[in-house]
Amino acid sequence: MSMVKRPKSDFWTVGVVPERIDLLSPERLLELRDRIVWMPEAGDWRYYADPFALRDGDALHVFVENFDYRTKRADLQRLTLNLSDGAWSAPRPVLQTPFHLSYPFVFEHEGQVWMVPESSQAEEVALYRAVDGAERWERWERVCALLPGVRAVDASLVRHDGMWWMFYAVIGPDKRDQRELHVAHAESLQGPWTPHRTNPVRSAHDGARPAGTPFVGADGLVTLPVQDSRNGYGGATRWVRFSRLTPEAVEVQALPATFTGDLAHRDFASGLHTMSACGDVTLIDVKRIDRSRHRQWLDWKRRARRWFGKR
Repeated sequence: MSMVKRPKSDFWTVGVVPERIDLLSPERLLELRDRIVWMPEAGDWRYYADPFALRDGDALHVFVENFDYRTKRADLQRLTLNLSDGAWSAPRPVLQTPFHLSYPFVFEHEGQVWMVPESSQAEEVALYRAVDGAERWERWERVCALLPGVRAVDASLVRHDGMWWMFYAVIGPDKRDQRELHVAHAESLQGPWTPHRTNPVRSAHDGARPAGTPFVGADGLVTLPVQDSRNGYGGATRWVRFSRLTPEAVEVQALPATFTGDLAHRDFASGLHTMSACGDVTLIDVKRIDRSRHRQWLDWKRRARRWFGKR
């Protein structure tokens, strides 16, 4: 009698690396491993991932995906790191919707705070704006859809040479989101946005799906962290550099360096799939794999709740 295959569950943890993203290399990340400040664990059968941050003095506000295996859905939360003493605040809710959310890409523009979360289940790339109030960044309003009707994931934005650029992947058959990089451009943040006429601009399992903050290097070229999926989803991160980025043509090359989880954490050595920039620190997430059969029990209970809920 064949044994039932043990389920494979990914668990992520978030760390703050004391180095600018453009100065990082795999060797530098390993050198800094013991200086990384790790976020508290999310709890039983939950995890935090996809970190992006805003800084206010010694307060580093880190926005994360809060995933729960009991529902197989995530919302967005914020934890604040006091950079002077390394203490973390309790998590606070940021955004909750009827559909799954992740990848809370936050940024500042024209004196306001914006967010483009991953919301592919809603079939759109949507722009949100923080609403002023007593609590900073506790309330968000949906402004518009930047790419309506598109099942895009991990949209990452940058303003360069007077234009806005968006890098994203698209959900599709045969793990399309792990092997195709797409680009869109606009003259203003709220659009209209135009998908590039040469999409996908890169097709390769070794680096396509966006994995963090695009940045402009000393050479004036845009560099984008992307997932290296050759060893499975979230297995590693590398960078691609755009030697040409115009509405007419895109030329992009993968850089050879690869960032892996073992460089940053001894116990979460199975993957690294986010590198986001916030001034003189870089945020990462790294992965461990759990093969406990308790996951099967959680999956059964979730299906039972869904089934009985439809009765």
